[in-house]
Amino acid sequence: MTAKPQLPVWPASKPDPMPAPTARHRARRSLAESFVAADPEADAERRRGLRRMKAVALSFLVGASGVFLVCRGVQAGGSPAGWVGYLGAAAEAGMVGALADWFAVTALFKHPLGLPIPHTAIVRRKKDQLGQGLGTFVRENFLSPPVVEAKIRDAQVPGRLGKWLSEEQHAQRVAAETATVLRVMVELLRDEDVQHVIDHMIIKRIAEPQWGPPVGRMLATLLAENRQEALIQLLADRAFHWSLNAGEVIQRVVERDSPSWSPRFIDHLVGDRIHRELMDFTDKVRRNPDHELRRSATQFLFDFADDLQHDPATIARAEGVKEQLLARDEITGAAATAWQTLKRLVLEGVDDPGSVLRSRIAGVVVRVGESLRDDSDLRDKVDTWIVRAVHHLVSQYGVEITAIITDTIERWDAAEASRRIELHVGRDLQFIRINGTVVGALAGLVIYTVAQLMF
Repeated sequence: MTAKPQLPVWPASKPDPMPAPTARHRARRSLAESFVAADPEADAERRRGLRRMKAVALSFLVGASGVFLVCRGVQAGGSPAGWVGYLGAAAEAGMVGALADWFAVTALFKHPLGLPIPHTAIVRRKKDQLGQGLGTFVRENFLSPPVVEAKIRDAQVPGRLGKWLSEEQHAQRVAAETATVLRVMVELLRDEDVQHVIDHMIIKRIAEPQWGPPVGRMLATLLAENRQEALIQLLADRAFHWSLNAGEVIQRVVERDSPSWSPRFIDHLVGDRIHRELMDFTDKVRRNPDHELRRSATQFLFDFADDLQHDPATIARAEGVKEQLLARDEITGAAATAWQTLKRLVLEGVDDPGSVLRSRIAGVVVRVGESLRDDSDLRDKVDTWIVRAVHHLVSQYGVEITAIITDTIERWDAAEASRRIELHVGRDLQFIRINGTVVGALAGLVIYTVAQLMF
């Protein structure tokens, strides 16, 4: 008994004599490892089942071959019984059918007996074409707009979603998940970037156009709808109530501005008269909607609205007011203040189930769910929106979606893919061999019988 040859041991100082694997080889090896690591226990069970079925199919072939040889031996011995010919013909045809189907099944995945016979190892050679065909089949039969639309409408997504969302525990769950997403987004965003966006996308955009013309148009619209009357009435009421208690103020002004030689009682008489006249005047203004002062105020507003739109001097003054407003610290720091406030509210509310944030989100979710559940018109609208959106996605991106199948299969290692496919479907394919043996035997028996009857 000779000793086994020892494999050479390369010194540590010498480089590895094997060439470094290329990126393609590494990708194939990684793909093969992912194939193997998919589910080892399930693969082992499939492998055992495949071996059992191969053994069963082979036993049919061996049985047919044995019967055929026995019948030939009996016939060679001379004067066999008549049934021997029938049995031998059936066995011969069964053996041929078994061999033909064994060749067909084996040729799908590998070269039979290792011989490079043309049109064998189909899966290995035609892997990419099979992937393209599978992608086209899925796109034409599963991602076609009519099929997708019918499936979506049958699913009744809005009604089911509304019923699910209208339940309080589900709404709380949605609120919790939404709060988690908000927290992640808030934590990922940098304060400087958000403040920069708010400052340039909102505040600067507000400051870019002239304020005079749009404010004038808005004021003109309000005046055309007679909305100024409520404001004028409010001012008249406040003026009247102020005049009721303005006696002391008026008296001080009269005493301060009257001549030094004017007697004090004269100052009091003048102050009282002014006070009475002021109260009477403001009372008339607030009671009479058609008072001259109110008409004058309305006309002033109309003129001001027109000047804001067309008078360059008024527009320039409005721009000056805008610049003064935007220069204030409250405005310049609005971006930072708004973001910090929003960030604080989100971070404080996401982890607290009883927070205002989560309560409001849950309340909105419940109301949306109840609307979808109870309003059939809304459900139909949402269903139509979903169908249109999916129809657009399928029509515009159906090729890209099914390209996932094609590209994935193209990246597979051909030999490993063939082995994996055989592992999954090979057990069922062995029934083809069994059926081929049985059907071949029956066909051979029928043919032999017809030949005996005719000749």
